[in-house]
Amino acid sequence: MKLTNRSKVVSDKKMTFGESIYIPAILKGMKITISHAAKTVFGKGLATISYPEEVRPRVKIWRGEHVLKLDNEGRERCTACGLCAVACPAEAITMTAAERTKEEKDLYREEKYAAVYEINMLRCIFCGMCEEACPKSAIYLTDKLVNVEENRGSFIYGKDKLVEKINARIDVSERQSELQKKMMK
Repeated sequence: MKLTNRSKVVSDKKMTFGESIYIPAILKGMKITISHAAKTVFGKGLATISYPEEVRPRVKIWRGEHVLKLDNEGRERCTACGLCAVACPAEAITMTAAERTKEEKDLYREEKYAAVYEINMLRCIFCGMCEEACPKSAIYLTDKLVNVEENRGSFIYGKDKLVEKINARIDVSERQSELQKKMMK
């Protein structure tokens, strides 16, 4: 019984003398290497840049550091539904839900909020699945690079690093779908 049609017939063909000494394959590889080296030396395809002074252009939808967005009144949008954590293929997102009290009405939009929201940036693969899964448009990936850190513990971003500041809002309009843009108005 054949389950797929992707099976290959293995041949027992003997190699020729030229193939057995691998000279043609080595010469072909050397030709590619020398052509790349010549392009670099003679300036047609320089591969290196002076990074801090010169930055390579990125596409508009490039995925970088995460941000938890606030609504127009400065309240957190996240309702701790956990869909971003479930959608994350790297299992980098963890959260703990809590109930909002009357005193916290100005801090959180909904009755339920994320008391603890953490992203392990060492595990994150920047796929954007959390962004797509969020029904409240609370999490986005910005165009900023993730900061360089010296120890592993500082790569676990909590709400202190993720929530945007009310006086320094981050524009994510390039990343928003048309439906999300309508929800914002």
